[in-house]
Amino acid sequence: MTLQLVEIKDTVSIGSFELECGEILPDVTLAYEKVGRVGTDQVILVCHALTGDAHAVGNESDPGWWDGLIGAGKYIDLSQYTVITMNVLGGCGGSTGPASTDPRTGKPYGSRFPKVTIRDMVRAQYEALLKLGIHRLKAVIGGSMGGMLALEFAVMYPDFMEKCIPIATAASLSAMSMAYNTIGRRAIVSDPDWQGGDYYPSKGPVRGLSIARMIGMVTYRTDLLFEERFSRQNPENAREMVDSYLHYQGRKLVNRFDANTYLRFLDAMDHHDLGRGRGGVEEAVRKIHAEVLTIGIEEDIYFPVWQQRDFHQICLKKGVKSVYHEFSSDYGHDAFLVEFNRFGPQIHRFLNGG
Repeated sequence: MTLQLVEIKDTVSIGSFELECGEILPDVTLAYEKVGRVGTDQVILVCHALTGDAHAVGNESDPGWWDGLIGAGKYIDLSQYTVITMNVLGGCGGSTGPASTDPRTGKPYGSRFPKVTIRDMVRAQYEALLKLGIHRLKAVIGGSMGGMLALEFAVMYPDFMEKCIPIATAASLSAMSMAYNTIGRRAIVSDPDWQGGDYYPSKGPVRGLSIARMIGMVTYRTDLLFEERFSRQNPENAREMVDSYLHYQGRKLVNRFDANTYLRFLDAMDHHDLGRGRGGVEEAVRKIHAEVLTIGIEEDIYFPVWQQRDFHQICLKKGVKSVYHEFSSDYGHDAFLVEFNRFGPQIHRFLNGG
């Protein structure tokens, strides 16, 4: 019997939406991808990272960015589950964001698009799920910025999911990671084509965004990987190879991403704190009802592994059923997008009660 899978790429409107900052977006739409077994009520929500989008799974002809983790017979098995991924509020992958048309003016929001928080993103996705008729999740999972969303989901809507899987993330960003973000932000706003954020319909500060991406790539990988890929393979041309690689990564991003969205997301990460307004992180964790699997990467520079270890210990202290998995990878932070065999089996066992 052939397994029947559904694949939907669409948008869902949640109407008028008030942000934490008090501003109101009159008409919010979120883009989503839904892939999985026909008829199942076992739904997993995937939350994407900084430069991700809703295309996490895809299909054989157009695989998504988490195709190595999710699929029929894979670690998150589409023969068991339906997986939904949403492009978050403020994004540039089909959801309402700075490049969207403001219905009040008929022009792109640009610099007028308001500050968006991680909690805003989570609440928008929650409302979208309800619109789609989904009132309970098997799990919510995400890495990096997506992990911040996953943790917020577990605190804001504790009875909405059975399990929570935050990967390479933390309750708040470290000061060093804020420093990396500051450099990337400066690169963008210093570009003459930035124009204060009102650069549409042009592509805007592509040079600044490219440099911001180069900075990001250095923090997402490790010195061991750079040494192996460039210095050891071709020591005479190592500098040229590094330069070419980073410029290539920068060009790739500017061809698919918007600088205003990049800045809004950096700001959301910089200011995120799971314990804000809740009496601290420990009191926030006390609200979690879901079982938690926290995954850390030993060589992660952007979200150092001590943050995941600490979060796991807080969960145990506050009576949250928590499992911790840590692995080593020369890919560093980006290992959650690459080395699925290092953490996929643990996710599979966790989802299936092992």
